[in-house]
Amino acid sequence: MLYIIGLGLSDEKDITVKGLEAVKRCERVYLESYTSILMIPKEKLEAFYGREVITATRETVELESDDILRDADKVDVAFLVVGDPLGATTHSDLILRASDLNIPTTVIHNASILTALGATGLQMYNFGQTISLPFYTETWTPESWYDRLEENLQVGMHTLVLVDIKVREQSEENMARGRLIYEPPRFMSPHTAFKQILLTETSRNPPTGTTSSSEVTEDETSTAPRSTTLLPPDQTLALSLSRIGTSTQRIIAGTLSELAALPEEEFGPPLHSVVIVGKRLHPLELEFAGRWCVGGENGAWWKVGKDVYGVEKESR
Repeated sequence: MLYIIGLGLSDEKDITVKGLEAVKRCERVYLESYTSILMIPKEKLEAFYGREVITATRETVELESDDILRDADKVDVAFLVVGDPLGATTHSDLILRASDLNIPTTVIHNASILTALGATGLQMYNFGQTISLPFYTETWTPESWYDRLEENLQVGMHTLVLVDIKVREQSEENMARGRLIYEPPRFMSPHTAFKQILLTETSRNPPTGTTSSSEVTEDETSTAPRSTTLLPPDQTLALSLSRIGTSTQRIIAGTLSELAALPEEEFGPPLHSVVIVGKRLHPLELEFAGRWCVGGENGAWWKVGKDVYGVEKESR
């Protein structure tokens, strides 16, 4: 049997009882280490599970899956995934490969960022398409995610933005030279995410009076009047989600401009996500998330909520 087991969001103790029982029965235990990570060392998992844990890199899962599936028709094998096991298409593919080999599979679910969104006070049924934001480089600033964001905003839906992590990545030079040298892990912060979002927003909708985004200064990315846009930085509400599901969880709410202006250290260590708030905002959502807004009771969160979103805190 191949068990695909979700680990939840925090540490070694977030695994379900059913998941832990399955792990203890398994002859081999793999930990997928590239779609997300737990912010604890692998040794803590091994001590708690009483099993050796084998790190499964992207190459292992996508190119060497036969090693993971070896003898899984005769013995129990566990494949551990941070969050919920079916949150990434890679894991669906592994199940299909097991099916082709007549290997039985069992999926044991757990909490993921997609369900833990409730911590913000925003309702899950008010969310549209989830998007992924990669690290920009000097030569690569992909904008396809912006189209999905606009589609959500057009119908008033909130948008979860999954920000990039780089684990076991090679530099362009090392890749070109065929050197198996890997860069240190990198985790995108909300500070970087909001800056990139504003950069693309400016590129798509340059401030009035300019002809291209190359004419725009950094200050103008948040303050200058825009041509028609669904994402005016001073009039769009957003949230940063840091270490959701852990004891150090932190949420910050505000306008895009306010959040982009916060220093990087304000958000703390990884892992992070970002939410762009849609116009279907409910008064209870405004009030719940407003507990963490920049500026407190005098923050722009409330004014933009009232003037732009047409939503006010309900009287009690």
